[in-house]
Amino acid sequence: MRTTIDGGGRVVIPKEIRSRLGLLPGHVLDIAIVDGRISLDVSGTGMHLAESGGVPVAVTDEPIEPLTTETVRATLEQVRR
Repeated sequence: MRTTIDGGGRVVIPKEIRSRLGLLPGHVLDIAIVDGRISLDVSGTGMHLAESGGVPVAVTDEPIEPLTTETVRATLEQVRR
C-alpha cells in the first residue's frame, strides 16, 4: 500500500490498516527511524508496579476500559479473517 506526505509533513494511514489495528482519532503512535526506515508503533499503556497485599501488581498510569467478553470475541473474529 502506498500513501503520500502532504505539504505539512502529514501521512495518511489508509483506512484498511487503521481498521485492522483498531486505530482511532487521538491514538498516540511512536515514530522512529529503524535501520533506515520509518517505524510507527502503537504506543502501549504506561504502567508501573505497586504492592497489593504484599504482592507486586501492574497498575496502569491512566484509566483504561475493562476487558470484556465481547471485546475478546470481536478481536478473535478480526484476527481470524
